[in-house]
Amino acid sequence: MNEIEQMDQQYVFGTWSFQKNVHPKQIVAAEGVYFTDAEGRRYLDFSSQLMCSQLGHKNERLNRAIQAQASKFAYIAPGFTCEARAKLGKKLAEITPGDLCKTFFSPGGTEAIEAALMIARWFTGKQKIISRYRSYHGSTCGSIALTGDPRRWATEPAIPGILKAPDPYEYRTVFGSVMKTLDYIDEMLTLEGDTVAAVIVEPVVGSNGILVPPPEYLPELLRICHKHGALLIADEVMSGFGRCGEWFACDLWEVVPDIMAVAKGITAAYLPLAGTIVNEEIAAHFNDNFFNLGHTYSGHPMTVAAALETIQIYEDEQLIPAAKRKGNYLLDKLRQLQARHPCVGEVRGVGLFCGVELVKDRKTKEPFDEYGVKVKGGPSVLAQATGKALAGGVYMVGMINTLIIAPPLIISEAQIDEGLRGLDQALSWVDTLVD
Repeated sequence: MNEIEQMDQQYVFGTWSFQKNVHPKQIVAAEGVYFTDAEGRRYLDFSSQLMCSQLGHKNERLNRAIQAQASKFAYIAPGFTCEARAKLGKKLAEITPGDLCKTFFSPGGTEAIEAALMIARWFTGKQKIISRYRSYHGSTCGSIALTGDPRRWATEPAIPGILKAPDPYEYRTVFGSVMKTLDYIDEMLTLEGDTVAAVIVEPVVGSNGILVPPPEYLPELLRICHKHGALLIADEVMSGFGRCGEWFACDLWEVVPDIMAVAKGITAAYLPLAGTIVNEEIAAHFNDNFFNLGHTYSGHPMTVAAALETIQIYEDEQLIPAAKRKGNYLLDKLRQLQARHPCVGEVRGVGLFCGVELVKDRKTKEPFDEYGVKVKGGPSVLAQATGKALAGGVYMVGMINTLIIAPPLIISEAQIDEGLRGLDQALSWVDTLVD
C-alpha cells in the first residue's frame, strides 16, 4: 500500500470488515464509467460503485448545478426552504407512483428507512413491522433490525417488534412457488392480529441476490397488507431512479405503496440524499398530529439541487428507457455466459440490475460460500472472483453468493461487452473449483 492507503488503514474504519483484512485502494480520478487508482490502473465500473452511480463519474452538467448552488449558499437550516428543495418535492410527487405526494428528506437510505418505520408506527398506532429474511435495509438500530441478511446478527437483539417472512427467491424457495410465501405472510398477519403496522420489502431485492418476483407477487402483497390494515413500505433505495428500466421498480407492476424510501440514484451518488415519500392520507394525518422527525441536513440545499438536476438529466437524455433496452442486451449476454460456465447456477435481473449466482454444483445448487461467511471471516470464493475481475480491470460487487452487475445507466453496449469479458475471465477461474 502507498502512504495514503496506509494512513487510511490506520486511522479510518473500513466498512463491514475485519480491520486486519482492510487494504483500501486509493482512487485518484474517475470519468464516465471508469475510475483510476494511484498506480494509473483504470477500471470499468460494472456495479456503479455501490449500485448508486447511475450517471457515472464526472458528469459536468451535474457538477455545474452543484457549483451553482454553492455559489448562492451552501446551507440553511431545514426550517427554511430554498427553490431547489421545493421544486424537488414537487418533482418527486410527479414521478413517484400514484398518490405518493410528500417527502421527508434525510442524509442517506438508512435514515430514510428509519423514517418510514417511525411514520408507519405513528400513522397506524401499531408497532410490529414484517420484513423478509433476504433483505438489506440499513445499518442503524431500526434499519438493521429490519434487515434479514447476516449483517444483522451482531446487533441483535435490536429494536423490538420486527418479524421476518420468507422471500421471493424462486431459485432456492422451499415453498415450491414464491407465491406461496405470500400465503405465509397472510397467515402471519392473521395470527398477529391487528398489531402489524406495515410490511417492508425491496420490490427487487438488491444486496441479497437481485431477486425479481413474478409479476403477480407485489400486487398481491399489497392486497394482503391492506386486507389486514397494514401499510406496504417499498424500499427503492437501490432499485429506484431507472435502475430497473422504470422510474421505480414498483412501476414494473403498477403498484402504489403507501410509503416509499429512496436514495442512491436520486443524486446519482454525487451528494448524499434520501427521501421518505408518503401517500396523501398519511401526509394529511400529520396536519394535526406532531411529525416527530428532523435532521440537521434534512433537505440540504446542495443535495437537493444535485437531485433536481439528476432527475432532469434522466429525462433529457432518456436514460430510463435506455436502461431497459441496455438491460435486455445485458441479460441476454449474461445468459450466454451462463451456458458456457458450469459455475453459474442462475442469471436473473431486470433493467441494468442483474445477478449472477455462483454454485459448486448446478444439480444440487450447492453454493460455494457458507451463508454468512463475510461476517464469520472465512475464505470466500465470491470475494476471490471479484478480486480476479478487478485484477482484469473490471470492478463488480459480490454479496452472499451472487455477483451484482449494475453498471451506470450511461454505459454503452461496447462497454457492457468490455465488462462481460472481465466477468468471463473471473468465471473461468471459478469453473476450476466446480465439483
